[in-house]
Amino acid sequence: MSKKRGLSADEKKVRMLEIFHQSKDFFQLKELEKIAPKEKGITMQSVKEVVQSLVDDHLVDSEKIGTSIYFWSFPSKAKNAKKRKFNELQNDFEECCKKLRKVEDSIATESVSRVQSEERTQLLSMLSDLEKKEEKLKKELQKYRDSDPEYIAQLKAECQGLKTAINRWTENIYILKSYIKNTFQMDNATIDQNFNIPTDLDYIEM
Repeated sequence: MSKKRGLSADEKKVRMLEIFHQSKDFFQLKELEKIAPKEKGITMQSVKEVVQSLVDDHLVDSEKIGTSIYFWSFPSKAKNAKKRKFNELQNDFEECCKKLRKVEDSIATESVSRVQSEERTQLLSMLSDLEKKEEKLKKELQKYRDSDPEYIAQLKAECQGLKTAINRWTENIYILKSYIKNTFQMDNATIDQNFNIPTDLDYIEM
């Protein structure tokens, strides 16, 4: 017969919250240490750690009254905490969008005659960082039922637009190289060397 699996940290937190939400009452730690093992299968030794974790996550309130510390949480507390977390994620998304728009504006104002490979490298690095952050935020948002998928779609569109802008910038470099080659009879290697254009310059896959 297989050994019974113990509760995970998240399962303990969910069950502990059920004690508060179902009773809508106030508890001292010693009371929870008696109730949790009997009603929710949470070992007495882990009750203090689970309760403190819920307090740290702003899902349970605590207050010292006299010499005793009381803990409580109502269903609306969890909802408000989730809403606050979602708002934080929304702010992160907005910051990403602002950065993307700033990069797009910078690319749009670049002159064709100013071939700066270092700038392009920085843009590619920024794009990579933003895509990684987008993926991380998408995973975080999936934890919340009231998350809005429009933000994810918006960030995807912004990233796609940035890729298009970078490819347009690359196309301008190719056009400039062609002009210099035909006008001054210079070969590609000489042009690349004089304008610091990387030999592996290429378009980004869309």
